[in-house]
Amino acid sequence: MITYWHNPRCSKSRTGLDLLEQNGAQVEVRKYLEDAPSVGELRDVLSKLGIEPIDMMRTGEKRFKELGLSKSSPADELISAMAENPILIERPLAIAGDKAAIGRPPEELLSLL
Repeated sequence: MITYWHNPRCSKSRTGLDLLEQNGAQVEVRKYLEDAPSVGELRDVLSKLGIEPIDMMRTGEKRFKELGLSKSSPADELISAMAENPILIERPLAIAGDKAAIGRPPEELLSLL
């Protein structure tokens, strides 16, 4: 089972979901903008991705700048910002067991199959 953090308004997110389903994946969709992940969940996903918090963020989002965040902001501050403002989380994002992938490009999601 793949847990898919999905924003239905995002074309890349829709494309990623279609790609997974076309390849036979069982997908549990989580509309993360409505059901924001906790700080603990974000830390867990970051560990599975093996990346820094800034690499999981949409730094071009207006909210990123409104919060005064930068690429040199402390990791804990970035993680808290994502938990409180899930629009900042890069999408699409999928989790399967001890692995996770960001679908940029969407084909990256196939690594979870």
